[in-house]
Amino acid sequence: MRRATVRVRGADMAVFDLGDVPARAPLLLWAHGWGHTYQNLLPLAEATRRAGRSILLDLPGFGASPPPPEAWGTEDYADAVAEWLARRGAERRVWIGHSFGARVGLQLAARHPEMLDGLFLIAAAGLPRQRSLPQCARLAARRWAFRVARHLTPEGPARDRLRARFGSGDYARAGPLRPILVKAVNENLTEIARAIRCPTVLIYGDRDTETPPEIGTRFNALIPQSRLIVLRGFDHWSVLTDGRHQVVQRLSEFVEQFA
Repeated sequence: MRRATVRVRGADMAVFDLGDVPARAPLLLWAHGWGHTYQNLLPLAEATRRAGRSILLDLPGFGASPPPPEAWGTEDYADAVAEWLARRGAERRVWIGHSFGARVGLQLAARHPEMLDGLFLIAAAGLPRQRSLPQCARLAARRWAFRVARHLTPEGPARDRLRARFGSGDYARAGPLRPILVKAVNENLTEIARAIRCPTVLIYGDRDTETPPEIGTRFNALIPQSRLIVLRGFDHWSVLTDGRHQVVQRLSEFVEQFA
């Protein structure tokens, strides 16, 4: 595996190339989820070597890539990747993204359609969660309580404990990337999804509570050339590990059309 660092939109991004494959094979671009690195997708990429040439990314702010120069939104990540891809020669490309990486892939396919031939998205997020009125009321009350407590608590260990109590695990651990996380979780990719024209596969685990399959059902209705697959017995994370063989099988079948 070869590692390189590319400069995009004022940020350094580490890319990991698994090496050449037979001619005509498409390029598979792998983008990890929030708090992950390329290593979380490496077993999947290794298992898909025969399907295409894999390049795995550490998105800016994760793994071997330092944070971007400012609080990027997923559209900024997509524009940065597009800047790098524009330097490469002509090739067929499939984006494989998990969670946060799926958000970036959706933006890339909508904003730079010439850069991708296909999307394979695992546990894609980006649409507002559907909640009952009581659930909405409890969530609003919790957010209000957090804002009041945060206003009264100085920065330091006490505020860190407050974040751990009221915020998600990702929010509590985000550190300097917290503004980027807040942007991502508050975005609505409905119109972005409607603009996508390339073939798309949407993979969800039926036990995923982070991005439940109902989000996939709505993405499936929004993206014209999309197919939804729900894998039984897996959650947001185990779909990458325990569900690896099923994901690889679906991905290999999908990639065949781009050879």
